[in-house]
Amino acid sequence: MTEIDNRPLPTSTADPDQISSVEAPSATPEADTRITIDEFMKVELRVAKVVTAERVPKSRKLIKLEVDLGSEVRVVVAGIAGAYEPETLVGRTVVIVVNLKPAKLMGVESNGMVLAASLEGDVPMLVGFGDQSPILGARVR
Repeated sequence: MTEIDNRPLPTSTADPDQISSVEAPSATPEADTRITIDEFMKVELRVAKVVTAERVPKSRKLIKLEVDLGSEVRVVVAGIAGAYEPETLVGRTVVIVVNLKPAKLMGVESNGMVLAASLEGDVPMLVGFGDQSPILGARVR
């Protein structure tokens, strides 16, 4: 025979008006990917002008850009060939992440990253400026 526990269940003594709504924890909690302002300020975004652009041999996606940052010219490889022809990029003002460690892509060393916006699977659209562009090398914040 099984005994039944007839003790009353504990009740909350908190004032119902003081209880805030709390979401039940999900089975797989989402990681908080937000960063602090200090972390964001470590990313150095600068205004640059595309000086030259050419397709990277044997690649369908990559374009090699030489960009002028005002104080230096550097090579940046971007995966934008599906959206842009190289000749349409020359003279364009863009935003570059300048403090990335160099990376070799298809044999070409890239010293930065050009910013582009896209939805998953969509073609990238370069981040840039309208008719009035800031001075080359200006920090973007």
